[in-house]
Amino acid sequence: MIVYIAVGTNMGSLEENIQQAVERMEDAGIHISKIATPIHNKAYGKTDQADFLNTVVEAQTDLDPWNLLDALQKIEADMGRVRIEHWGPRIIDLDIIFYGNRIIETERLAVPHSDMKNRDFVLNPLAEIAPDLRHPIEGKTITEMAKELKNKE
Repeated sequence: MIVYIAVGTNMGSLEENIQQAVERMEDAGIHISKIATPIHNKAYGKTDQADFLNTVVEAQTDLDPWNLLDALQKIEADMGRVRIEHWGPRIIDLDIIFYGNRIIETERLAVPHSDMKNRDFVLNPLAEIAPDLRHPIEGKTITEMAKELKNKE
């Protein structure tokens, strides 16, 4: 299955955190095929914290969506992420953006990511590596969604 995962960090050595997360994903059976150019951006949601470095990766995996989520959360925990406050600082944040073209709406997992259309730090890197990828709910390409968000701002 082709999946897209957002990777973000705002604590410690940001570039090293992303590199370590990518290596750990590979070790967990999440095989990275593309990595977007990382971008620096202001914190989203809770803005009184350090800026973030964000990217998106394209990967292939045999893991089902819930095992993929478990693997990503284990990587976060193993790297030292502690969930103290919603949208607070984090050494690493790994979010499933797309799992193929599946639509999943459960209490534990929402795919496509429910707030991606409001996040330029997800849409812009995703547009770099998958510009023609079509959102299965919105019906728009990632490039179209990124342009719409830019026009809103």
